[in-house]
Amino acid sequence: MHNHPRSPVSASLALDIQDISKTFKQKKQHLQVLDAISLQVHTGEFVSIVGPSGSGKSTLFHIIGGLTAPDHGSIRLHDQDITGQKGHISYVPQQPALFPWRTIEDNVILALEVAGVPLKEARQEAAQWLERAGLADFRQAYPQTLSGGMQQRVAFLRGLISRQELMLLDEPFSALDAFTRSDMQRWLLDIWEENRRSVLFITHNIEEALLLSDTIYLFSSRPARPIHQLHVPFSRPRSEDIIEDPEFRKLKKQLSHLMREEQQKGMDFGRLEGNL
Repeated sequence: MHNHPRSPVSASLALDIQDISKTFKQKKQHLQVLDAISLQVHTGEFVSIVGPSGSGKSTLFHIIGGLTAPDHGSIRLHDQDITGQKGHISYVPQQPALFPWRTIEDNVILALEVAGVPLKEARQEAAQWLERAGLADFRQAYPQTLSGGMQQRVAFLRGLISRQELMLLDEPFSALDAFTRSDMQRWLLDIWEENRRSVLFITHNIEEALLLSDTIYLFSSRPARPIHQLHVPFSRPRSEDIIEDPEFRKLKKQLSHLMREEQQKGMDFGRLEGNL
């Protein structure tokens, strides 16, 4: 086994999720989605959640963002209890969700506008980030004129320049083709390593999680709970060449096996429910 040094992350906790559970009532049935979930994101750490489809990962994001209340448990951000509160996190969804009537620059500065940052200052900051992201020539363009990958870069920049330190990324590359997705992974790796925001990232792609993350939580099938935690052993700055490393391939194989097992459990449970 390779002994790769890990990049240091702060000992302080950006996000502390403790004992979060959630059950939804559907007609006469109760559907438990989350089961006593606890996980942590340290300041400057990139943490990924992987797990079977429908295991409740997005529900957890809604609870962190204050859109959904948990049945019990707490969400703490830098040791402040924010359970049920909105406005504390930056969120990048699966689809870019850009406003078609606003230019690329105006979409990027939206979070700063909402935060009350003076327009001139917001535009200056946006210009710097658009330059670094290779989008300076598209400042005055409208979203519909950009490719899917470029639109997702804009959505990520909008989250990146917001004043909230914690970013939640909800499968932001899932709608992209394989080539564009690979390109976006490299781009995100470079941009994030310059900035080191605290990130919680949802993905179904284990290779993507290993490439980007410091820590990976594998969730069970529904009701979701963390069943495996991996501290990714590769140093930073990290290149996409790491995917050829034998240790990388070994970890990918192990996680893929665990996830397939959970997927099968979920399918078996679904069939059992259908027969009840």
